[in-house]
Amino acid sequence: MKNKLVFSIIALVIIVAALAFMIYGYYLKNNFEYQNPIVTMEVENYGTIKMELYPEYAPNTVTNFIKLINEGYYDGLTFHRVEDMLIQGGDINGDGTGETEYAIKGEFAENDFKDNKLSFERGTVGLARQDYSMWAYYTGDYSYLKQGYDSGCAQFFIMAEDYTDFDGNYCAFGKVTEGMEIVDQLKVLETKIETTTDEETGETTENKTTTPVEPPVIKSMTVETYGIKYGNPEIIK
Repeated sequence: MKNKLVFSIIALVIIVAALAFMIYGYYLKNNFEYQNPIVTMEVENYGTIKMELYPEYAPNTVTNFIKLINEGYYDGLTFHRVEDMLIQGGDINGDGTGETEYAIKGEFAENDFKDNKLSFERGTVGLARQDYSMWAYYTGDYSYLKQGYDSGCAQFFIMAEDYTDFDGNYCAFGKVTEGMEIVDQLKVLETKIETTTDEETGETTENKTTTPVEPPVIKSMTVETYGIKYGNPEIIK
C-alpha cells in the first residue's frame, strides 16, 4: 500500500512537470520574439548605417549576406554606383564588373519564390544581379532571364526612394533602420563624366555616369545574430 502511494505521488509529479513544461513552451512560442539580424556598416568619413535583415522573407540571401560579412568580404570595398534612386556597393573590383565564385538563387516572385513579400520602398536593401532581359528579347532565347535571376551573390543596393517596379523582380532582404541621412549624402555625390565621340561626325558628347568621382569606402561591416547560427547558403556554381 505504501509503495503504491509513493508511485502515485511520483506519477503525479511527473504529470504536473510535463504539463508545466508544455505550458511554458506554449508561452515562449507565443510571447518570445526572435530578434532579426542587425548589420552595422561603417562608411569611411560618413558614419554608421544599420540594417535589419529579414530571414523570414529571404532566408538563403540573408544567410549568404551574413556569411560574407563574417568573412570580412565587404571591409574595404566601395559604393561604386550612386544615383537619385539608390546606392550600390559590394563589388570586388569596385566598378560593378567583379565576379564571385558562386551565385545564389534569386528569392523573388518572378523566380518562382513566392514567400518574399517585401517591397522596394525607401531604405529597402536588395541583392544586385545581372539583367539579361534585353539580350533575351533581342535573341529570343528567354533562358537568359533565368541566368540573370540566379546571378546575384555579393553586390547589394539600398533604395534612396520608393521604386515598386523592382517588386517581385529583385530580392529584397533587409531595411535600413539607422543612417538614411548618410544614404541621402551618398546618392548626390559628384559622379564621373564620360566622353563619347561619334565616328561619323567626330562630335563629342559628355554624359553623366553613376560612378562617383570619390567612391565611398565601406570601412567595416559586422552583424549581430543574437546567438542564432545561420550556417552556409545554398549556392549555384
